[in-house]
Amino acid sequence: MQRRGALFSMPGGSGSRKMAAGDIGELLVPHMPTIRVPRSGDRVYKNECAFSYDSPNSEGGLYVCMNTFLAFGREHVERHFRKTGQSVYMHLKRHVREKVRGASGGALPKRRNSKIFLDLDTDDDLNSDDYEYEDEAKLVIFPDHYEIALPNIEELPALVTIACDAVLSSKSPYRKQDPDTWENELPVSKYANNLTQLDNGVRIPPSGWKCARCDLRENLWLNLTDGSVLCGKWFFDSSGGNGHALEHYRDMGYPLAVKLGTITPDGADVYSFQEEEPVLDPHLAKHLAHFGIDMLHMHGTENGLRDNDIKPRVSEWEVIQESGTKLKPMYGPGYTGLKNLGNSCYLSSVMQAVFSIPEFQRAYVGNLPRIFDYSPLDPTQDFNTQMTKLGHGLLSGQYSKPPVKSELIEQVMKEEHKPQQNGISPRMFKAFVSKSHPEFSSNRQQDAQEFFLHLVNLVERNRIGSENPSDVFRFLVEERIQCCQTRKVRYTERVDYLMQLPVAMEAATNKDELIAYELTRREAEANRRPLPELVRAKIPFSACLQAFSEPDNVDDFWSSALQAKSAGVKTSRFASFPEYLVVQIKKFTFGLDWVPKKFDVSIDMPDLLDISHLRARGLQPGEEELPDISPPIVIPDDSKDRLMNQLIDPSDIDESSVMQLAEMGFPLEACRKAVYFTGNMGAEVAFNWIIVHMEEPDFAEPLTIPGYGGAASAGTSVFGATGLDNQPPEEIVAIITSMGFQRNQAVQALRATNNNLERALDWIFSHPEFEEDSDFVIEMENNANANIISEAKPEGPRVKDGSGMYELFAFISHMGTSTMSGHYVCHIKKEGRWVIYNDHKVCASERPPKDLGYLYFYRRIPS
Repeated sequence: MQRRGALFSMPGGSGSRKMAAGDIGELLVPHMPTIRVPRSGDRVYKNECAFSYDSPNSEGGLYVCMNTFLAFGREHVERHFRKTGQSVYMHLKRHVREKVRGASGGALPKRRNSKIFLDLDTDDDLNSDDYEYEDEAKLVIFPDHYEIALPNIEELPALVTIACDAVLSSKSPYRKQDPDTWENELPVSKYANNLTQLDNGVRIPPSGWKCARCDLRENLWLNLTDGSVLCGKWFFDSSGGNGHALEHYRDMGYPLAVKLGTITPDGADVYSFQEEEPVLDPHLAKHLAHFGIDMLHMHGTENGLRDNDIKPRVSEWEVIQESGTKLKPMYGPGYTGLKNLGNSCYLSSVMQAVFSIPEFQRAYVGNLPRIFDYSPLDPTQDFNTQMTKLGHGLLSGQYSKPPVKSELIEQVMKEEHKPQQNGISPRMFKAFVSKSHPEFSSNRQQDAQEFFLHLVNLVERNRIGSENPSDVFRFLVEERIQCCQTRKVRYTERVDYLMQLPVAMEAATNKDELIAYELTRREAEANRRPLPELVRAKIPFSACLQAFSEPDNVDDFWSSALQAKSAGVKTSRFASFPEYLVVQIKKFTFGLDWVPKKFDVSIDMPDLLDISHLRARGLQPGEEELPDISPPIVIPDDSKDRLMNQLIDPSDIDESSVMQLAEMGFPLEACRKAVYFTGNMGAEVAFNWIIVHMEEPDFAEPLTIPGYGGAASAGTSVFGATGLDNQPPEEIVAIITSMGFQRNQAVQALRATNNNLERALDWIFSHPEFEEDSDFVIEMENNANANIISEAKPEGPRVKDGSGMYELFAFISHMGTSTMSGHYVCHIKKEGRWVIYNDHKVCASERPPKDLGYLYFYRRIPS
């Protein structure tokens, strides 16, 4: 850290205007109340502009507000001044000059450079033996742009001197790119040392997991006490879920869970429900072994070697990165690379592909003036601002310029060097989009597919007015489930954003070659000879497409026709075709020994894709629908009794939760209603109910229970009984709204599902795009006839249906054995030729490896 004494020992900046101490003090007096000394917890940005990728290395330098400590490039500092009225900024500039030569023509001997005090990355393109750096700092007062050179310790007021020193010596607001940083910041769970594990014989298979309470097969968490596999909740893991892992904790009190798919020899993502945060479990290997998971060998291979020791893998890296070929660098708009922050290539590849789509370009870069002008006071914490900043950085060409022409080199060397910035560092963007996400906020490698869905989720939640560029990926899937015994069917629709294609290994066209290679490989390993050249399975794309359309068995299918479990099969078809189709090749799986494996295959992905034959057809003549009857809801007896009793008997309201809420300043009667209507599930859930209902006119009115004192109708209505006026029971509405959904959405979901709580939640998740139309809501609220209401259907999901003909324009490839390791690159077709984006390097592609991709991006061909 730079010490104050050393910092303010430099001579004054050349050319600065000299003034008497009294004059400088008098100049600063009107602005003294706005100058702050950074406190603990303040983020001081002195390396990067909030709206652009300007830095002290840029020609115009960087301006740091002495009140908010946000930084702005020369093009954006005036906007901040006009919006906030903050007048005093510290201007930071790094100068790069050619070193003075000695008498013999060589550079003078190296000496300690006391002119550098900014913690900046040096320019890798410059030879440090030929160039030297000098940092300059000065105060600038707006609007007159009056400059006060620093240091000026004798003339500046003491507060200003301390503030300037604190800004210059402050640490970066971003975490150091140390792979172990994230893990070291996590606390050790207080439950880890004495965690109880039930001896119930549960063994977790290496694949095929699904939530024990619903059909979700992603975002699954293994409870380390009883081995239950349940889905997560969106508010602590953005990849989505129905919250069954949290419900299980509330029912049973088992505190720790580990996310399946994150387990490596170095650890895993562990969450403590009791402590309400990600934690460390020092005994994780032992706790996982209890359920048959050998954590310490999760990355092992059959021959005991690590990824980097497997020679055949080298060819995959060479082919995908087009190594060994002299690639021509590309510069200009749309050809800007993203610097790797340490395992951030998954983010870079996805963002390059996304911002090659015109709809995203128009939504963000096309609206740049409006988004920047109306950004919040802290634009570093605004998604749309940071998306626009990233899009402009990638598309403007401002940070992708060719090297200086040879004829200008001599002239440049005689003057100050003006380095050309090639590539941008997405540090601010990554810090924001990964905030509060236990996986993306780490420095470990991640799955590009998971990040793509995470990004779509953020775009959905931060839409700009009615414009939502992620609509180009959205499509409807028709799922047809058939009871094998009665042959009756049920059709449902859901929203999706990508098409997942299985790898049809059984359809390999070079099986004889694969068998011969495997025999040769085993013989070479046994005799410790060099391994043979890798032979990849060649899989026809048509076989993968056929596997996608084949019926799947439905586990634990409950037939409403039989009122019992039965065999069932499910087929999926496109109810609509998206404007842009994202195809994921499901290359990653787990072996029987829990070792992550990747299908190293070659698939002949087509440049032109026709999936018109996968168009959904709906109920066909002669098909009979399954009755619309829900399966019985199984709730643990203790929680069922607790919920029913609280809903029936107001005298048993948890007064401790009521008082916790009342101490926050809410009306006492409102607190009692919140605890009652959320079934005594705790102050946190009741608080969510308060936030949803606090604008209602009867918010602080006393709790009244219609019909209370007679039959326990209020309790029975929770699980499916329908009122005479079709008004859903307030108790169930409260439970849904306490989860963060709108009241009108809860009412409509319950009415659409005959007041069935579980099916209502499914309805909400299958209609995430539903916007409440005020006239429609009023009609529903005043209409007592369920049949009439069912006919007034809301507007359907936002889809851009069209033909099923597509052309390939981008693909993302992965190198390595698992999504938790390796490297990603992106290939995009621009101006008629393929371009490879490999972190900050952008080059014309000579041999795009279209057969080795992981995510493929297709655009619809207009019919």
